[in-house]
Amino acid sequence: MAHSTTPPRDTTERGGASGTAAPSDAGVSRAERKTLRKALRKTSKTTSTKASKKASTKASNGGTFRVRLRRDRTLVLMTLPAVLLVLVFNYIPILGNVVAFQEYDPYVSDNGFVAIFHSPWVGFEQFSRLFEDSAFWDAVRNTLVLFGLQLLLFFPVPILLALLINSVIRPRVRAVSQAILYLPHFFSWVLVITVFQQIFGGAGIIAQTLRQHGYEGFDLMTDPGIFKFLVTAEGVWKDAGWGVIVFLAALASVSPDLYEASAMDGAGRWRRMWHVTLPALRPVIALLLVLRVGDALTVGFEQILLQRDAVGPGAAEVLDTYVWWNGVRNQDFSYAAAAGLIKGVVSLGLVLAANKVAHLMGEQGVYKK
Repeated sequence: MAHSTTPPRDTTERGGASGTAAPSDAGVSRAERKTLRKALRKTSKTTSTKASKKASTKASNGGTFRVRLRRDRTLVLMTLPAVLLVLVFNYIPILGNVVAFQEYDPYVSDNGFVAIFHSPWVGFEQFSRLFEDSAFWDAVRNTLVLFGLQLLLFFPVPILLALLINSVIRPRVRAVSQAILYLPHFFSWVLVITVFQQIFGGAGIIAQTLRQHGYEGFDLMTDPGIFKFLVTAEGVWKDAGWGVIVFLAALASVSPDLYEASAMDGAGRWRRMWHVTLPALRPVIALLLVLRVGDALTVGFEQILLQRDAVGPGAAEVLDTYVWWNGVRNQDFSYAAAAGLIKGVVSLGLVLAANKVAHLMGEQGVYKK
């Protein structure tokens, strides 16, 4: 009687490996082997995830940019003229500030650009002349005083007007009021000053009316004492309505549910404005305040220049007009470039400082922290 025999199992043939697998499993429990297999799976999964991220990053840096460029080529072509305009008139002229360290003479060469390379270098001599000129410091003082008045008297006006217009219920009244307010923005400064002259000048409506009734007339347009307030009033009448548009756009993004919820909680109109409306305007106010502080040394060149002769340079001379009269008009271009360079550096510092304050207040400012 034949007996079938089963051959012994060869442990060396498992997985095509040599016979070292069995001894390595010796003394290892089933739970430990299960934990080891999970760890190996997790490690391989992490490795594959990192590899896929690297591959996607390469694809996004290469193919995605090309895809977006091909997709948005029409928009890119539309913005290209504006970019070239800013580049030609805002960035390339920055290179001309090198004449602030020269005794620039445009008549050295037939080409004004070539004359830069033939003008002698004088280092910081132009800046020394600038700091020793008392008229320069008078212009700085007038500029800062005008900036302070415009910041206190002009900056809050668009906010108040926006809150007032936003509280109007009828859309037609709101639209008409807004159109009337920002219409003066499209007037030139010549027209604005002419309007003020016809009202507050020595031959204006108010002065003539006072004389007809036996009173002495006045001429506010030639009074150096109130000139800075007059300039601020002209700026408010011309540009306050235009600034309302920005704040009305911010108010349009406020959900009506917030007003309804606060009204249901018993909040009156003033509390709704304080706790709902003003917090919605806070980021916009911070941004515009930072930009306004950075523009502190620019208080209106054309507006001041048109009225400078009426009140005298002692009251009306600001940095922009000082550069014009003492630099450009007298063809002392290096001196004017030095004054303009100082103004640009100080304005940049003011923007960075104001933006830092905005970050400390929890706002974004011009750029994120």
